[in-house]
Amino acid sequence: MLASVTSCAVIGLEGALVEVEVDVSNGMPAFIVVGLPDAAVQEARERVRAAVRNSGAFFPGNKKVTVNLAPADLRKEGPAYDLPMALGVCIASGQLDQDLDGSLVVGELSLDGTVRHTNGILPMVSVARQRGLKRVYVPERDAAEASLIEGLEVYPVGSLAALVDHLGGATPLAPYTGARLSLEPEAVYPVDMADVKGQEHVKRALEVAAAGGHNVLLSGPPGSGKTLLSRAVPSILPRMTIEEALEVTKVYSVSGLLAADTPLIQHRPFRSPHHTISHAGLVGGGHWPRPGEISLAHRGVLFLDELPEFGTRVLEVLRQPLEDKVVTISRASGTLTFPANFVLIGAQNPCPCGYYGDPLRECTCSAAMVARYHQRISGPLLDRIDIHVEVPRVDYEKLSDARRGEPSAAIRARVEEARSRQRQRLQGLRALTNGEMGPAEVHRFCEVDEAGHSLLRAAMRQLNLSARGYHRILKLARTIADLAGSERIQVAHLAEAIQYRPRGMQL
Repeated sequence: MLASVTSCAVIGLEGALVEVEVDVSNGMPAFIVVGLPDAAVQEARERVRAAVRNSGAFFPGNKKVTVNLAPADLRKEGPAYDLPMALGVCIASGQLDQDLDGSLVVGELSLDGTVRHTNGILPMVSVARQRGLKRVYVPERDAAEASLIEGLEVYPVGSLAALVDHLGGATPLAPYTGARLSLEPEAVYPVDMADVKGQEHVKRALEVAAAGGHNVLLSGPPGSGKTLLSRAVPSILPRMTIEEALEVTKVYSVSGLLAADTPLIQHRPFRSPHHTISHAGLVGGGHWPRPGEISLAHRGVLFLDELPEFGTRVLEVLRQPLEDKVVTISRASGTLTFPANFVLIGAQNPCPCGYYGDPLRECTCSAAMVARYHQRISGPLLDRIDIHVEVPRVDYEKLSDARRGEPSAAIRARVEEARSRQRQRLQGLRALTNGEMGPAEVHRFCEVDEAGHSLLRAAMRQLNLSARGYHRILKLARTIADLAGSERIQVAHLAEAIQYRPRGMQL
């Protein structure tokens, strides 16, 4: 007999339906899986054999069992096909008479028939709805995640035996009726801007960065607060929309990083990889490409502490994602694209010892050592960073002051108001923030008066700005104007934007 059960593969961040065809016939006893399976799918044979037997069903060990995963030219990986294969064996061997047309079945099996958690449920259920399926059978742990996609009946499956009883009509499973897609009214952040003493000019720079989606480089001696300030940035970013939350959740679902009690990620991500990370770990890769840190930071913050300590090759692969907001990974089997729309915050010391220019401690580095230290970050990468700001040592008077600074909620309100102006201005365009604008949008929305042109002309000459640097000043000034509620870019906005450019660098 022949049985067919619909399952799903995950290619990049998108689902692709897979037909699990099971044929049980006379012949030399064997259990064969074809259709471009990887090692985990091949090993499913033993899991399925044991799970079927331990679930009270009969495995046709004296027959030839052939499983075909169609389409045959699509690679299949992971254990998500265990449950549909076991179900197909039960149907093809005549133990279950059930039409599964319009249903999606995914799940890993343990040897006793229990259904385990499976990565990538969200993109799988999403493609099921797009293809017109009506119901999905998923592991119990993943039911809440699957329910984020509306318009489908979600059935939590605890074991193979429970699913067989449900399909046979003995003990029906109840559809999942938990909370549907919604966001919490208020988020709680581990670090608040009010916790940071002093550094008002740095807080202002980070507010501008959050409002326009601009990249930042913080430079200062050890202990000046660079890391604490960076960790507070998610608290001043606008709350995520439903669409953004689903995008981020999809990345974490495919990566296997979605917590069991968090079906929907509602806080903007903050990723802080160590400087020993490989370029594949940062941008993604592997034999079967997986999202890297820059994709895990999508719609959030990527914090690179001790930026010059990162490998040169690692830093250079950031150049394309910073421009395009996506990362493309090419392999012989195909090309995958992952989202990478994040705010980059880099932190560095002014020199290897950390005290170059410090008023209290003497620097022990030679001029050559300082030059080599700064040369670890290439000019093209620095040119893609909009805001360069010094983070000086904090005075005792400010550290001992019991008064709290401005809370993140107040700063976030201004940031959200500025983002609202940008959404209205950029409606219908690819860009969502000022930092994402291309040359055409800059020409259209960043007009300046004659006084502004004179200031920009002087800045171009004194700072040796590239064309990219010129456009980034205009985008930064546009964000500063949005924070001020101004329709036009004023000279004061341009002057502040120019102050955020680095000095003494050939950019």
